[in-house]
Amino acid sequence: MVRLSESAPKRAADIYNSTVAAFAISAAWEIGALDALRETGVLDVAAFAATHDLDDRAAAAMFNALASAGVVVKDGPRVVAGAGIEEIYRHKAFFHWLTVGSVNLFADMSGVLRNKNRVGRFYSRNAPAVSYACRDINRLSFEPAFFGALDALGFEPKAVADLGTGSGERLLQLLTRYPAATGVGLDIAPAALEDAANHLRAAGAGDRIDLVEADATALDADPRFAEVELLTCFMMGHDFWPREACVASLRRLRAAFPNVRRFLLGDTARTRGIPESDMPVFTLAFEVAHDLMGVYLPTLTEWEGVFAESGWTLDKVHRVEIPTDSVIYELS
Repeated sequence: MVRLSESAPKRAADIYNSTVAAFAISAAWEIGALDALRETGVLDVAAFAATHDLDDRAAAAMFNALASAGVVVKDGPRVVAGAGIEEIYRHKAFFHWLTVGSVNLFADMSGVLRNKNRVGRFYSRNAPAVSYACRDINRLSFEPAFFGALDALGFEPKAVADLGTGSGERLLQLLTRYPAATGVGLDIAPAALEDAANHLRAAGAGDRIDLVEADATALDADPRFAEVELLTCFMMGHDFWPREACVASLRRLRAAFPNVRRFLLGDTARTRGIPESDMPVFTLAFEVAHDLMGVYLPTLTEWEGVFAESGWTLDKVHRVEIPTDSVIYELS
């Protein structure tokens, strides 16, 4: 008989309890508890629940789950921010992407694995939740490099377009930066476009944008695209792949947007050489999710090998710190 080591039950419990804690991190972000803990360092659980109209017992349970992972430390009726609160706060959107945006996909992993089920749209994700998370991921990860690229652009576009626009946040950033410009946002998910419309209207930019339900991998010419000079695409470029399809899609983009002067393409690539046990936050979930969905994830080397063939010139590569192997390609 093989005898389990003394640490094996503890390892199993840690894995199990950390799953619950991951859901609690997402919930704590949505209800404002993470922000409050980061700002004040301590919360009275009952007072916080009363202020935010939360069920007392359910709120206490959420903080218990956070305590199991050391996100908070319980101190009688209060909770105190754990030593790693800054790191948890920094990565909060990655937890939300996994536990809210992609939860249906991972919950149905056994079904998605079976070839007989892998037909049509065989998986489900929460598109508005993915957009909500990606808004914060963009802020943490891509925005510093993105704004640096805009600073060096050398012209002010009169029209901009964003592929896979999600919440519409990037469009809003562009329209704010270029007050004379108009914008077009494209997304394949109607729910995401509705979220973008609400977001842009609330910001007062609704009269300057067109939102188009379309598959960015198979675009045709459209009068709304004709004047676009700056094209952006973030966190969805891998949907163009595999290689032959990517070359064809990028060529179609060149034809659909005939007056584009710059194309800023930001994406996260498949990593190489990192042991699964050493994967940083997001990388493992991102790669597993896309393999489950049947979406090809290219490496950075593969990306850089398609631009010339598809009619684009790679002018500059802007490196992004998080997630691992993320970049913004500046194309013309």
